[in-house]
Amino acid sequence: MKNTRFGIEIEFTGITRVKASEVAAEFLGGTRTYEGTYYHTYAVTQPDGRKWKFMSDGSIATRKKVNGETVYADNDYSVELVSPILTYEEDIETLQGLVRALRKAGGFANSSCGIHIHLDGSNHTPRSIRNFINIIASKNDLLYKALQIKSERARFCKKMDETLVAKMNNRKPDSFSQIEDIWYEGYGESRSTHYHHSRYHFLNLHSFFHGHRTVELRGFNSTLHAGEIRSYIVLALALNEQALTQKCASTKKPQVENEKFAMRTYLNRIGFIGDEFKNCREHLTKHLSGSAAWRFGA
Repeated sequence: MKNTRFGIEIEFTGITRVKASEVAAEFLGGTRTYEGTYYHTYAVTQPDGRKWKFMSDGSIATRKKVNGETVYADNDYSVELVSPILTYEEDIETLQGLVRALRKAGGFANSSCGIHIHLDGSNHTPRSIRNFINIIASKNDLLYKALQIKSERARFCKKMDETLVAKMNNRKPDSFSQIEDIWYEGYGESRSTHYHHSRYHFLNLHSFFHGHRTVELRGFNSTLHAGEIRSYIVLALALNEQALTQKCASTKKPQVENEKFAMRTYLNRIGFIGDEFKNCREHLTKHLSGSAAWRFGA
């Protein structure tokens, strides 16, 4: 799990893309260039050659703080940080350090901002992709509550479509092409469209079939809290590992009498064990009701 390759996109505002790239260049010891394009991109290349990008995103409600008051800002304050390929084992401390530096410089997220995590899909099989769909479908409600997905962002990370899930499990596709056909059923637009409407789900497979062969998880409100971002990354990696290694996965939603206990035991089952992930468990259960220690009360 810790060696799975991933990338992360973090949307925020509060500072300009110029400022964000300057902060990143100083923190990473890298060189900064302006790449332009439609997204007005600034790039920072760190000494090992990997590139961090700071791009504009039209969905971000741009704001800045003036004399302690949050006010409207122009598009220069629309910032989407796009990381290079990372691994948890090698890069989590660097990512967290950069996030802290951007926050210290005045960056902040608001309800219009999200986080997207792309996971290397090269090891996936048709069976594991079906597992991933079923895992997300069975945990839809608990994940949405735990992650506090805001209504303003729900249309960009919708729950798993029940019709899609039923088709996958009734037809039991055993090839990527069959899964792809089911994934795009009902959409009138070309599958190769970059911003295809099928992508706007918690689990996005459009990036797998017509992208960089990555599985994308989109169900995270943005934040510049380094600990919360780490917990989101670990959750994404653990869900991916469960899909890869579990023989099969059910869509059945478990009966939950105690949300916090249910989430804690599930997190333990998929790898959140020990002191290393204690803070991650706390971040992912803090918005749930009940007791983490006792299922039915002490």
